[in-house]
Amino acid sequence: MENLILGFLTGGSLILVIGPQNLFVIEQGLKKNFIFTITTICAVSDILLIFLGIFIYHIFNFITLEAEVILNIILIIFLMNYIKEEFKSLKRKYKIKSIKRSQDFKSIIIKTLSFTYLNPHVYSDTVFILGNLSKNFVLIDKFNFALGASLASIIFFYCLGYMSSMFSNYIKKKNTWRYINTFIIFFMSILICYIVYDTLVKMI
Repeated sequence: MENLILGFLTGGSLILVIGPQNLFVIEQGLKKNFIFTITTICAVSDILLIFLGIFIYHIFNFITLEAEVILNIILIIFLMNYIKEEFKSLKRKYKIKSIKRSQDFKSIIIKTLSFTYLNPHVYSDTVFILGNLSKNFVLIDKFNFALGASLASIIFFYCLGYMSSMFSNYIKKKNTWRYINTFIIFFMSILICYIVYDTLVKMI
C-alpha cells in the first residue's frame, strides 16, 4: 500500500509541471474540443510509459544524445507550427458561444500524440525517474508503484480537461480568447528557447 501511495505522489508531482502537453489539454478543454479523446490518449500514453519505465528500466538507460537532439528538433518544428496556428487564431473574431470543435478528429489525435511523444522530458519523467526510483523494488512493489503513478496520471488528465471545460462557461469577455492565445504563444516561444538552449548545452 505504501508503494502505491509513493507512486501516486511521485507521479503526481512530476506531471503537475506546466508543459506543452498540459497547456494543450487546457486549451482544448476550454474549447470543449474532443476532451475525452485527448485526455484518454494522454492518460493511456502515460500509463504505457510508466509501466515500461518501471518494468523494463534497463532498456531506457542508453537513450543517446543524438536521439534526444533529433526529438528536440522535431519538437521545435512542431511547436513553431503550433505557434503559427495560434497567431491565426488571434486574427479571428471569436464569438465565445461558437467556440466548439474547431479541428477534425484525425488532426486532434495527431496533435495529442505529438505533444505526448515528441517531448524528451516525458521520457525522463515517466521512464527514467520513476524507473530509477523503483529499480530495487520486488515485483509486487513495482506493480503497486506503477499503479499509483498511473492513477495520478488518470486523475490529473481527466480533471485538467474537464475542469478546463467547466471554466469555459465563465469566459464571457470577447477578448478573453485573445489573451489565452497570446499566453500560449508566449509560453511556447519561451519553451522553444529553453529547448534550443538545453540542446546546445548538451552538445557542447
